[in-house]
Amino acid sequence: MTPLAKLLEAALFASARPIPNDALAQLDPESSPAAVALAMDEIREHYDSEGHGVELIAVGDGWQIMTRPEYTEAIERAQLAARPQRLSGAALETLAIIAYRQPIGRAEIEEIRGVGAGAILKSLQERGLIDVTGRGEGMGRPLLYGTTPLFLEHFALRHLGELPRADELAVALRPAQQTASAQAASAQGAAAQPA
Repeated sequence: MTPLAKLLEAALFASARPIPNDALAQLDPESSPAAVALAMDEIREHYDSEGHGVELIAVGDGWQIMTRPEYTEAIERAQLAARPQRLSGAALETLAIIAYRQPIGRAEIEEIRGVGAGAILKSLQERGLIDVTGRGEGMGRPLLYGTTPLFLEHFALRHLGELPRADELAVALRPAQQTASAQAASAQGAAAQPA
């Protein structure tokens, strides 16, 4: 590996968070952006070709060395990795609404969910997953929410375009909905039969 690739690898290894491209370029001011890009490709190729347990991935606007997916479960089982706090179902639902509809106001979120969202919005904001992106034009100029770079990092996305499309979600959820409908139908059929 080239000296630049070794320097970048050391910085990525030492960081618990993705390092943006511009920060990587600052490590060696004499290197051009093209040289940094080539060094990043060299690191990625090194990990891929030699069968390492880690890989270099693009996350948000930066890069991070991460455990390969096939080893994640064993590492979590051994409790070797620091786990991010889990999000509740309500928090995930609210976060999904914001991610797909941003910028969006609290009233719209509550209308979609059918329940109050104030506490969940506060929690998501404290975790740095969402932030106020502006004010709406409606009465009272309500706050509008959007996702943050930490959201992309948390879900290992490079950009919002990597979120599943609505038609992909419908296909993914269909088996679960059909299974639930079949279970409900069989339960009704069993209840209707005389003993």
